[in-house]
Amino acid sequence: MIRSLDRTTDAEAVLDLYRRATDFLLLESGRVPDAALVEEYFAEAPPDGDPATSLKLGLFQGPQLLGLADLAFGYPTARDAYLGLMLLAQDARGRGLGREFLRHTEEAARQRGATRLLLAVLEANPRGRAFWEREGFGSPKVFPARQIGTRTHVLIRLERPL
Repeated sequence: MIRSLDRTTDAEAVLDLYRRATDFLLLESGRVPDAALVEEYFAEAPPDGDPATSLKLGLFQGPQLLGLADLAFGYPTARDAYLGLMLLAQDARGRGLGREFLRHTEEAARQRGATRLLLAVLEANPRGRAFWEREGFGSPKVFPARQIGTRTHVLIRLERPL
């Protein structure tokens, strides 16, 4: 089941998921899961964006959260949707759930009028980039290295028409 996440009722489930996806968090930012990281997830938005207009989605199997996504709208242009994060627990990867979750996310973007879906992948995450490219994302745009937590990363923006 995929549904919207709520800051009040789902914060513990998000923290639990982060604990089961610590490998990515350490790669991305060098941070370990904590309540502050959960709060940042619910508060994040693109530059000049409003978190209240974003979709915070959860992929559940029974009561357990297996994945989450953060989908923002109107960035970088009015008809765009930006997938700021799509994360699966380590034990949920490699089972086709990412593809299922992506399809749902794309449909949500279409329903809000988006005509293009964009995301950024870390250069240090070749497995993630391979997933996105298998799903038809391309037109890479490489951004200069930037600091994320205690790590420095080159970001590669990918896109796909909806």
